[in-house]
Amino acid sequence: MNLDAHLDTILRRHEELGARLAAGAAGSDYADASREYAELEPLAGAIRGLRAKQRERADLDAMLADPALEADMREIAAAEIEEAGAAIGATMQEIRVALLPKDAADESNVILEVRAGTGGDEAALFAGDLFRMYVKYAEGRGWKVDVLSASEGTAGGYKEIIAEVAGRGAFARLKYESGIHRVQRVPATETQGRIHTSAATVAVMPEAREIDVDIKDSDLKIDTMRASGAGGQHVNKTDSAIRITHLPTGIVVAVQAERSQHKNRAQAMSLLRARIFDGERERADAERAKERREQVGTGDRSGRIRTYNFPQGRMTDHRVNLTLYSLDRLIEGDGLDEVIDALAADRQARLLAEQAEG
Repeated sequence: MNLDAHLDTILRRHEELGARLAAGAAGSDYADASREYAELEPLAGAIRGLRAKQRERADLDAMLADPALEADMREIAAAEIEEAGAAIGATMQEIRVALLPKDAADESNVILEVRAGTGGDEAALFAGDLFRMYVKYAEGRGWKVDVLSASEGTAGGYKEIIAEVAGRGAFARLKYESGIHRVQRVPATETQGRIHTSAATVAVMPEAREIDVDIKDSDLKIDTMRASGAGGQHVNKTDSAIRITHLPTGIVVAVQAERSQHKNRAQAMSLLRARIFDGERERADAERAKERREQVGTGDRSGRIRTYNFPQGRMTDHRVNLTLYSLDRLIEGDGLDEVIDALAADRQARLLAEQAEG
């Protein structure tokens, strides 16, 4: 189906849904129709605007084709044709972007994992800085952050911290943060003023619902443990921590954030579903990427994604060659949208290029 025919189909569908709602659809039929109608509304409006501009340009082309047209009117018509052409081009780009495949997980909550990498105590401190950056960013967008498990570093920060970030569109924004983050700075314990390099890894997974991942009870090995760390006498007396092993995949999750064993189990199951779901998504993405590499060659830019250079106040995202000299603001969660917007725009451009190729 060519693009014009596809756009006509979208308009017809939008009109059908409008007629169904006007006729008094009820119950689940009303809910489904109204949701789809609302999703199509902006696109249908853009298509109608495009059609109007195309008719306008066709009329102007016909006017210019008239040999009897006076010179001053010909000049005006030519200028209007140029304006209409620019408007058509801009609207077509808007429509192509709207037609790009959507990530079904974009509206999901997120399971965020930050782990210290190479660099010892400094890596754990950096992992703590990254996690606080995400917490502040989430707070700025009205999202809720709940820590599921944490292992503190000996000098501060975290060896590992796992949290749920709940809020509309959390995965759509935070998914670009997955990868290796590198920091260059002078540690507080460094007496010679030497710059040290360390790293932390970030994993961002969409929170999976029970309907997304089917987990059989027989596939689970569940252990209860006495929670460790701060917490006073309660921690020493209650086996509230939960560790769940998913036998088919070997995935192990452990949660001890709550005093209630029941709550810890529910959070552990949520984390397990997210990891299994993420693994399935990665396998599907890898297969699609392999097929594409075989056709157009490799463009893999995984691995180290970002460098934070504190002496220079510089942050560089290596995926889009973006460098910003506002690190103090970025590490506080402010300005992170500028980085994420650049990554989203890059992804959009690559999808449009793929769409054009075939």
